[in-house]
Amino acid sequence: MRSLRLRLFAMLLAATGIVWLAAVVWIYVGTRDEVEHVLDTRLQEAARMVASLASSFDALPGASTSAALQPLGSYERQLSCQIWSLDGRMVAKSSGAPDQQLSPAASGFSDRIIDGEPWRVFSVEDADHNLRVMVGDRVGLRERLVTDLIKGLMWPALLIAPLLGAAIWTSVGQGLRPLRQMAQDLGAREPDDMRHVETERAPTEVRPLAVALNGLLSRVEAARRHEREVTAFAAHELRTPLAGLKTQAQVALAADDPKVLRGALEQIVTAVDRSSRLVRQLLTIARLDSEAVDAPLAPVAVGPILEEIVAATPRHERTTVTIDASVRALVLNTNADCLQLALRNLHENAMQYTSEGRVVWMARGNAIAIEDEGPGIPADELDQIGKRFFRGRLRSPIGSGLGLAIVKLALAKVGAKLTISNREGRSGTRSELTFDV
Repeated sequence: MRSLRLRLFAMLLAATGIVWLAAVVWIYVGTRDEVEHVLDTRLQEAARMVASLASSFDALPGASTSAALQPLGSYERQLSCQIWSLDGRMVAKSSGAPDQQLSPAASGFSDRIIDGEPWRVFSVEDADHNLRVMVGDRVGLRERLVTDLIKGLMWPALLIAPLLGAAIWTSVGQGLRPLRQMAQDLGAREPDDMRHVETERAPTEVRPLAVALNGLLSRVEAARRHEREVTAFAAHELRTPLAGLKTQAQVALAADDPKVLRGALEQIVTAVDRSSRLVRQLLTIARLDSEAVDAPLAPVAVGPILEEIVAATPRHERTTVTIDASVRALVLNTNADCLQLALRNLHENAMQYTSEGRVVWMARGNAIAIEDEGPGIPADELDQIGKRFFRGRLRSPIGSGLGLAIVKLALAKVGAKLTISNREGRSGTRSELTFDV
């Protein structure tokens, strides 16, 4: 059942039916017991009354009296009475009473089958007057009385059931009105309308849905804003190397001097490298942003990954790279792809800012650090490092401000963090990757 209204209606109707059925059973059992008690009391009173009347005169042998009680309602119910002598002779009986003795019991209540019909009998014995009075009642009439009472209660309930169903259907519809209003409000919005849904006046049951929807709208708006920023910054960053490519190509075409031609071609290669790196970084960020879940973890040897990265990354002739033995032997419980992405971007970043000097990779515990001998980072820009497209005053000619942002994204997927600081007492920066395990 896909309709929430139909589901609630069916559940409420079923619950109401179960309650009614339980009430009917309870009323039936209670009424039957009460009727049994009332009718048994009536049997006792009738028997004692007949015994009292019979003891007020001496019954002659063979004398016959009869008494018939009036019918009760439409049931034509009769109490049957018999008077027996203690020596086993019938003295008298009421009209309609069977000829067979109603009960063999001397006194008290008893149940007996007479002519295939169950009877409920009460007997009173009067030894002083040599009499035993028996007053009986057909059990079938009792059951009929109880059944008709229940039917009398059920008919109004059956007549009210359609009205109750209509009331339940209307009430459920009114209860679901806030959801319909929310749907209408969202359906009438423009595609770029990310305003939050009203939650102050929302019912308690609807408020968690509204809050979750507002959270989703906020995330969608942030994603759209991020997409616009990436598109705008990427267009801006790509415009510069593309313009440089065109200019250098024009210079190369017009140059007659081989040195000028070679210089122009070298500038074209630099611009192509910068554009290629920017495109690759943009694709990497898009892939990391699209992966909502954390990356799976497994034991990863850091040494081979770092050696491959160092070998594949171009560097200046006067720049040396040292990989400490502590890094070569390090094994981390992390994700190999994310680790490679973070190490490669950190290494490329160090190579851009170190034209001569050393770049050193080292490890301590579950932390990996890289130190370079570049110009360092101005103190007022340290808290801006790692933001997308932030390049700072000491920017590299081929940088785009995305490398460290990629490092942070990759580390976030494996629960690690990046700390960047200037080296103490000398130029250069120190970048440290700290892993939880």
